[in-house]
Amino acid sequence: MYPELIKIGPVTIYSFGLMAALGFFISGLLLEKELVRIGREKELAGSIIIAALIGGIVGSKIYYLLQYPELLKEDFFGNVFSGAGLVWYGGLIGGTLSVTWYIRRKNLPFLLVADLMAPLLLFGQGMGRIGCFLAGDGDYGPPADVPWAMSFPNGVVPTNQAVHPTPLYDTLLLFSLFALLWSLRKKNYRRGTLFGLFGILMGVERFFTEFWRTDPKYIFGFLSEAQFISIFLFISGAALIYYVNFMKKDSE
Repeated sequence: MYPELIKIGPVTIYSFGLMAALGFFISGLLLEKELVRIGREKELAGSIIIAALIGGIVGSKIYYLLQYPELLKEDFFGNVFSGAGLVWYGGLIGGTLSVTWYIRRKNLPFLLVADLMAPLLLFGQGMGRIGCFLAGDGDYGPPADVPWAMSFPNGVVPTNQAVHPTPLYDTLLLFSLFALLWSLRKKNYRRGTLFGLFGILMGVERFFTEFWRTDPKYIFGFLSEAQFISIFLFISGAALIYYVNFMKKDSE
């Protein structure tokens, strides 16, 4: 694998960082087009993406350090400000909070922006998983003898065993789900429906691919922490769809 793509003197371009940057950049361009389509200023896209980027990084880092608090004792500043240790669910929480703060500040309808962002969240996550695959950062699965099993001897978390390339499973599913939500974006759904559907799809995707990861299954003896959160995300998405379609008289 290729954790480092290019190194010129003191400047190093990392594969994960490049894929994440491309994910945010392309998502920003798509969001611009969507804002123009619904009659809003496309300039809002840049600020929303920046808010998502900052909140996502901070949230993912906080989530990671809450999982491994001993790292703060080992090297507080090194672990807080390192580029490693970014957890996607923490990024989703942090990014959602920061974008919510921004759009409320601009008096934008929350559910409108949430629906616009729904397919882009899947796309961005898919790009991030390509970065995980290229970096070999340990997100792969257990040993496997399937024809497509791979080893990651030069990864950030190296292994010489042939294992399930779980990031590729994630990438295929996430891009497929992105295509699905993208194809539905122009339908006349009530606001919040697409964002709720994102929660359902993302929860199902991560719940099942987690079986091909080596994360410890300590919740109820058979679920990982990510699977537990996936269940919550699924329920939240279903509840939002029910609320906006059957209980809320007027969409926001």
